[in-house]
Amino acid sequence: MENFRPETINVNDAPRGQGDYMRVLARGEHLAMRIWIEETPADKESVMHSHGYETVGYVIEGRARLHFEGDSVLLEPGDSWLVPSNTSHCYEILEAFTAIEATSPPSEAHLS
Repeated sequence: MENFRPETINVNDAPRGQGDYMRVLARGEHLAMRIWIEETPADKESVMHSHGYETVGYVIEGRARLHFEGDSVLLEPGDSWLVPSNTSHCYEILEAFTAIEATSPPSEAHLS
């Protein structure tokens, strides 16, 4: 990569979206990363949806239930997960939830 200069994005300065709990971190041509910080059950309505990118995530703190195509898994600190592209799913936040996600191709963030 000719003339590439790494960029750092501090979580405190990152663009915010979906309320104040989601922040967009590093973003490239093929991959994007975001963090959900202390999202609470009141912050999100669990609505099944799908999108054209795959998501991998890692739980830092809290708990959530990932529902997908008639099944579900509990997500707790230390767990990671994958949601393939075009898979119907939703997240049910059970307690203040902090997690990092990466999407490929990059998701279109809903910034506020």
